[in-house]
Amino acid sequence: MGCGLRKLEDPEDSSPGKIYSTLKRPQVETKTDTVYEYVLVDFSLEGSRPTVQYVSSLSELPQALQPYYTQGYVLAALHPIILSVGRTRSLPFSLLYRAILARPRPSKQTASMCHSVPVLRVEEWPLPGDSLTSDTVRALIDRVNSSARGGVRFIGSVLQQVSGITNGRVHSPNRGCRSPPHSPPRTPPGERELDDNTYSPDLRLLVFFHCWAPGCAPLDSLACQYHQGALSMRVSRKGQVVSALEADWLELTAAYYRKGWSLVDSFVYWDTPKGEPVPRSLEGLFVYEERSTSPPANDTIVVEQWTVIEGSNVKTDYGPLLHTLAEFGWLLTCVLPTPIIRHDSEGNLATKQVVFLQRPVRNQTAGQPRNQTISVHSDVSSRSVSRVVSSPVPPDDLSPTAGGIGGFPVFGGGFPTSLSHLEEGGFEQEEGKAEVTCM
Repeated sequence: MGCGLRKLEDPEDSSPGKIYSTLKRPQVETKTDTVYEYVLVDFSLEGSRPTVQYVSSLSELPQALQPYYTQGYVLAALHPIILSVGRTRSLPFSLLYRAILARPRPSKQTASMCHSVPVLRVEEWPLPGDSLTSDTVRALIDRVNSSARGGVRFIGSVLQQVSGITNGRVHSPNRGCRSPPHSPPRTPPGERELDDNTYSPDLRLLVFFHCWAPGCAPLDSLACQYHQGALSMRVSRKGQVVSALEADWLELTAAYYRKGWSLVDSFVYWDTPKGEPVPRSLEGLFVYEERSTSPPANDTIVVEQWTVIEGSNVKTDYGPLLHTLAEFGWLLTCVLPTPIIRHDSEGNLATKQVVFLQRPVRNQTAGQPRNQTISVHSDVSSRSVSRVVSSPVPPDDLSPTAGGIGGFPVFGGGFPTSLSHLEEGGFEQEEGKAEVTCM
């Protein structure tokens, strides 16, 4: 018997993937001093629906999300729900995006901190060429660090195709935070600089920042630095289309989490240049945030989860699990969308996403095993859904009910969890080593 990465799933397999964690399940469910509350809001660029808000551009998100900010929520991650990479035509719902907002559950202690709620700002950065390259991404990280030196905090980015020239406009719902002075990125030799109005780009990057009025920023949000980390995956394909993927998420991220850094964004080079062989692996970069203070190391949970769209509404997603983990102090920091697209047994569109959560390491007993894999066995047609709310305050029925299955509570009020069968998997290892699955 050997231990290594498990064999790639059959592309037709209906399993939604696995939950990977540096902790065993009882430790995952340990209460902490911080409890989070989440709101999931879906936006469409092509028209409104009962559970989806319409915006003509993602640049309007600061205004659209302002009611949530007045309640103490802040943007934690933003991602497209559907990626049409490698396909000859765009899929339905290609213009559907999800914003995940989070806040610590209000208490007497947090009530006095409301003045530090930031302002959301988005900038449009034109990019050269028709696809991302590693050199371009490194130049982008340089530019993010240049902005961060002006006192802002990087939240994440969304890549979009455009025609014509964008002018690096800055969008903010109100005044009170100053834009840092513009300084061009340090581009690698041979790469064109990312300055505005110098060429007609095929791509643009919408970059989201938090900024504060002078004197109101939390100390740990000042002078953050951003670093790149390796991201590699094995993939299966049907033609040019990615149909399955495999990655050792804990091995890729462990060294950075041990430093106390946060994973805040990701870039994957999904496209294959024309005329080149179709690769069996894909590369990319994670972006990590280093705070100016010295935070403790982080434990992590990585969830591979299907999102199923029925009609024009999200039917199944990672929301119920996210709300459950929020009770134990787990903070979502990044969602990696993938171009894996299938249809469930009812003909609904299904796509897989990878969700990253973290929590500061608690006191650990010496020699106690930490890494854990939880297998998930559930058809993608299961009817678990997280509610997309239209009001700033989450509905009361998102709280877990007593009891649960396999240690994770189920949801009342019409929110049964998709993780209906959780089994202990993986194996115990020495402290600090990343989890792999025995074959």
